[in-house]
Amino acid sequence: MGFTGWPAEAVEFFSGLQADNTKAYWTAHKAVYEESVRGPMADLLGELSGEFGPGRIVRPYRDVRFRADKSPYKTEIYASLDRGGYVRFAADGLTAAVGYYLMSSAQLDRYRRAVGSETAGARLARLVAQLREHGLEVGGAQVVKTAPRGYRTDHPRIELLRYRGLICWRHWPVAPWLHTGRAKDRVAGFLRTAAPVHQWLDENVGPDPAPPANRRR
Repeated sequence: MGFTGWPAEAVEFFSGLQADNTKAYWTAHKAVYEESVRGPMADLLGELSGEFGPGRIVRPYRDVRFRADKSPYKTEIYASLDRGGYVRFAADGLTAAVGYYLMSSAQLDRYRRAVGSETAGARLARLVAQLREHGLEVGGAQVVKTAPRGYRTDHPRIELLRYRGLICWRHWPVAPWLHTGRAKDRVAGFLRTAAPVHQWLDENVGPDPAPPANRRR
């Protein structure tokens, strides 16, 4: 049938789960989750895959082994796209994002060297300024309090240098269009607009190679 948005029942499901995050609630409403929450996300990813690559939906169960909060279920559904992109739906609305959420030490070193350079760094600064002019949010998942070691506090791109990750995102509160196919147009439009930031990260930072033992043979 194709993607037709998330119905009102999807918002109600997550509102209820926030109030009663228990196995009893989940079991009683699992059919709603499958049909009204996960189903639309799978349909959306299928329609986006031609342009942005296959998507993967994250499991709804929380890993509570080392957390004080033992709530068993995530109060949101989110997925990642192979060519760069993140989609989240919850009771508060829809969010799309691109970027490197949290970098490893090696990635962070490459990122800061690129930001510090007059060519790559200046290009990133221009991209960030342009995206903010379009009303998009750009920032770091974590930010160091002072200038990183080796960089002066008055560096022209000190804001970018202080980030330990770099993401661009857009959040849309719940509105009537969310229950229609127009939600796909919002997500796809954002991903196209924000793609240059992800491309800059791929070119200048890139993923860390897997350790030899973890590489496919």
